[in-house]
Amino acid sequence: MFITALPPKNSLAPILPQDLFEAIQALKQKLNAIILAHYYQDPDIQDVADYIGDSLELSRKAANTKADVIVFAGVHFMAETAKILNPDKLVLLPDLNAGCSLADTCPPDAFAAFKAAHPGHLVVSYINCSAEIKAMSDIICTSSNAVKIVRQIPEDQPIIFAPDRNLGRYVMEQTGRDLVIWQGACIVHENFSEKKIVQLKIEHPEAEIIAHPECEPPILRHASYIGSTTALLKYSQQSPNQAFIVATEPGIIHQMQKQAPDKHFIAAPPMSSCACNECPYMRLNTLDKLYLAMKNRTPEITLPEEIRVAALRPIQRMLEMSA
Repeated sequence: MFITALPPKNSLAPILPQDLFEAIQALKQKLNAIILAHYYQDPDIQDVADYIGDSLELSRKAANTKADVIVFAGVHFMAETAKILNPDKLVLLPDLNAGCSLADTCPPDAFAAFKAAHPGHLVVSYINCSAEIKAMSDIICTSSNAVKIVRQIPEDQPIIFAPDRNLGRYVMEQTGRDLVIWQGACIVHENFSEKKIVQLKIEHPEAEIIAHPECEPPILRHASYIGSTTALLKYSQQSPNQAFIVATEPGIIHQMQKQAPDKHFIAAPPMSSCACNECPYMRLNTLDKLYLAMKNRTPEITLPEEIRVAALRPIQRMLEMSA
């Protein structure tokens, strides 16, 4: 039997200002803070952010910021990356429970054993992993640069690719390399329905299907363009097509619509009738929580220094190889 604990009678909900946008702007000035937001965040958070991007762009921004406080509107591994690059800055995450299903599929102990079973392999890890996995890696990559990075590695060097099997499979197809792939996956990108996407295409024959490489192969086979969130955004702007079926987390559609208001964007549907094409972790962050994180200077991201230093090297290699 499960019992839901009720809050104490004398507990009070935090008092929020009437204009959260104005209050957040004031706190940014007071703290010398920058708000970094991923494309998959709620539209209100995107609109209040100083910078919106995918994992590679946000990593670059975090590495170069002069702000004293980094408010990361994303998920835990992204805020960890900002802390790895900025050990002396205060890094805040609006909700510490904003994790990542893909990162969770790669536990450090299991991955350490996997790595030990493949001696002599270079480890290329997708940035969607924990700081502990980054610390065991040789190079970090993102969906924007994974193909570019693998192509720079000597052909006789065996490679472990972790943790996303779908991105790993896509990189293999694009590079012709034989990768040893950790079998992790993202719950959002695995959940798109091929049948429903085909039906959407029949209903909207003018719409172009564009997809993120974390999607399953049957979805990618229907896509006329495959790319990272930033690449999908740029493509939708530049393509002469006026309609798109977008197979990635639908938060990106907010920016697509803002930058191409005359075009039509349709979120690719999940297999069930739930809103499973939305990342439940990304959506834990809200404007209220963002304001309170800045006001209270918590929740703060902290890391053991030995993990941070070990994780920094492969991130730096990624930034160098992506220049």
